[in-house]
Amino acid sequence: MKKKSIFLIAATAVLYFNKAYAQETPQDSVKVSSIDQVVITGNSNPKKKIESSTAISTFSAKEIQKQNPISAAALLQRVPGFAVETSGGEVGNNLFARGIPSAGAYEFVQVQEDGLPVFEDGALQFANADNFFRVDNTVSRLEALRGGSGSIYANNSPGGLINFISKEGTNDFKGSAKLETSTYGLIRTDLNVGGALVKDKLFFNIGGFYRSDDGIRKTGFKANNGGQIRMNLKYVFDKGYVKVYYKKLDDRNTFFLPIPLTQDGDQLKGFSGFDPNYGTYSYRAISQLNIPQAGGGFFNRNLEDGIHPKVDVLGAEFKYDLGGNFSVLNKTRYTNIDMNYTGIFPAGAPQTGADFATKGMGMTNYQYSMVSSGAVVAPQFVQKLGFWAIDKQMNNFVNDLQFNYKFDKGNVTAGFYKSNWKSHQYWNWSNILATATDRPELLNLVDPSLSPSSVGYSKTYNGVLNMSSLLRDSQIQGSLNDLYLNLDYNVTDALSFNGGIRYSRDYYRGYKVNTTTANLNNSGLTVDGTHGFDTTTADDNMNVLGNQHTYWYYDINKVSYTLASNYKINRENAVYARFSHGFRSPNEEAYYNNIGNLSVVKPVLTNQLEVGYKYYSRTFDIAVIPFYSALKNLSFTDVYSDGTSENKFANTTNFGVEIEGYARLFNNIFEVTFNGTIQSPKYKDFTGRNADGTTFDYDGNVVRRIPKFYFNISPAVNITKDWRAYVSMNYYGKRFQNEGNTDDNILPSFTEFGAGMSYQLGKIRFAIDGTNIFNTIGITEGDPRSQTVAGNIRMARPIMGAAARASITLDF
Repeated sequence: MKKKSIFLIAATAVLYFNKAYAQETPQDSVKVSSIDQVVITGNSNPKKKIESSTAISTFSAKEIQKQNPISAAALLQRVPGFAVETSGGEVGNNLFARGIPSAGAYEFVQVQEDGLPVFEDGALQFANADNFFRVDNTVSRLEALRGGSGSIYANNSPGGLINFISKEGTNDFKGSAKLETSTYGLIRTDLNVGGALVKDKLFFNIGGFYRSDDGIRKTGFKANNGGQIRMNLKYVFDKGYVKVYYKKLDDRNTFFLPIPLTQDGDQLKGFSGFDPNYGTYSYRAISQLNIPQAGGGFFNRNLEDGIHPKVDVLGAEFKYDLGGNFSVLNKTRYTNIDMNYTGIFPAGAPQTGADFATKGMGMTNYQYSMVSSGAVVAPQFVQKLGFWAIDKQMNNFVNDLQFNYKFDKGNVTAGFYKSNWKSHQYWNWSNILATATDRPELLNLVDPSLSPSSVGYSKTYNGVLNMSSLLRDSQIQGSLNDLYLNLDYNVTDALSFNGGIRYSRDYYRGYKVNTTTANLNNSGLTVDGTHGFDTTTADDNMNVLGNQHTYWYYDINKVSYTLASNYKINRENAVYARFSHGFRSPNEEAYYNNIGNLSVVKPVLTNQLEVGYKYYSRTFDIAVIPFYSALKNLSFTDVYSDGTSENKFANTTNFGVEIEGYARLFNNIFEVTFNGTIQSPKYKDFTGRNADGTTFDYDGNVVRRIPKFYFNISPAVNITKDWRAYVSMNYYGKRFQNEGNTDDNILPSFTEFGAGMSYQLGKIRFAIDGTNIFNTIGITEGDPRSQTVAGNIRMARPIMGAAARASITLDF
């Protein structure tokens, strides 16, 4: 009887929901059907997704709204083939495409806005591409291409293209306004409006956001503060259109670095005095740096400024029908960036107070005291921290001119791409001494057997261990001159062919300013108003910029090409195959490290093969894409805590399969999106000699920091046509922090869950979104700047702790 009652209730519920959904798709449906979806990224002309011989994922503005990503990196986690590290905060994150290793950033993909790069090189030192882009309501959709034709339509992008496409106005005036708050002090407003100034002729769109919050990790100050505005104006005429646009970004974001954890079997757990989910060394009590310079004056920095880019972008786009099936399209953009970058970078793992003083500093007698109060203390653990300050001035002028000819069986596109860019940077790094806690305090360290007036009495200056221990003044600029040709040919209605070639004649130039060392012993300055700088060792090896410049030049003359075929079995099914050959220019640090012998620096060469099956219907989508890649001349350029670089070169291979899908079941009651990647990225012919003279052999080892298996699944229930709930699950497989694949450098697998709910009341949407709701300790990169191990202490960068956001959105 009980079973019959359950079945009766279930049957009644199904009938109710079938009736409720029979006439109307839920307003909060997570995904737009892909069967008729048109894509433009990596194609010479817009074409249906099922007819494109590329691996491409798409997200509409509505889908992005439902996911409500906390950062661009969080959104890109939903793309198969992209292994994304999101633990840096809102910006400064890392993306690895199809198992291609790097020092981080977006080194092998290009991040674009409307088909042109956010900045030409997305992996300059301390200038990750996501530093200069924010996802807000001005985004119409995202198209994320992996491999494929990326190298034909953009530079340095053998891993793919990430193209954020902007909203434009239409004849109907439309807009949205959003207010959002959170459990971590967030207040954010988003606004976007668009419409027609002259019907059918002149259209506008303007929007942006402003946000302030304390950060999920407890910094003691406003971790994120700022916003952006984006606007465009488009005039349509009989044979084409012209569009102009402008973007202003002025935003401050705290960058989160590794923290100490303890090894417990095959898991990493919290370190005593440090909350792994909410703690950080980037804390208010150590946020100010003000130190004299050997050349005169003072250098001061405020950690609260974090990563602070000021970005101005001015661009235009023009399309014209020349007649005779010929058309011309020209895109041009100028970008200017002025960025201050300030972060706390741990220099190795914490040490006991005794070990640091006796073994690290060679002291027999030692005494710690608090800088803030002068009180003598005996800290159990202390931490040496790098206070890294970088200033960058960057600009980029780019123009992409292309001609297109359409004929009965397809089209041909020929283009010329020109980009001039420059990046000048100044580094001033110091090391400080602090308690190894998640609310660190600055420490002084002295030799109590000496008097305060004795030479070498103190090892610190107001908590600073090494004043201006590294200065760098350098510049890099690129002049890119690329010709490309792409052919789409329809052999039959079902079978199509695509081929593309790009010739790159690129020039890179740069310089570095040589440095010397000095101290403040004879400067006349005092450390405390009484004693001179001969009483402290903190200034003993201060860097000073000299007048000698070392210049370098590097030219690239390369061809990239791709061949593909797509067979459309029927309206819903298609298979394709593609081979691509491309390259990535040497990165900035590789030039700098080998400035005296650039012959050892070579472009990274890539060969990729992929085959794929796609099925798209109104209720179910799936794409299964096996792929293979082989890369030569990969450079590894992690900057260590002492300012030196890894400077190694390797080859890699990778076999893998990407899976992406979506299902809408039970008459739209239940939805699920999923994506996953299985791969085997390995080093090949990776042998050599370390900086200390020892040899290494990593041939056949698993590529560092990249999992063999990771996936995302997000089921949702449309309880009514207005009320929706979802959960999400991100799984990130085991990785190795180092190339040696040693057991003490394992980064354990982890699973992160999120959940949320939304309710649509007319034109108003109420939503709650939770991230990492079970407070998982999920480790991403470890500490690439220092891979030393101290007992069971490990340095690593976990994802953020549990947090929730609530929002109200009005569409009008």
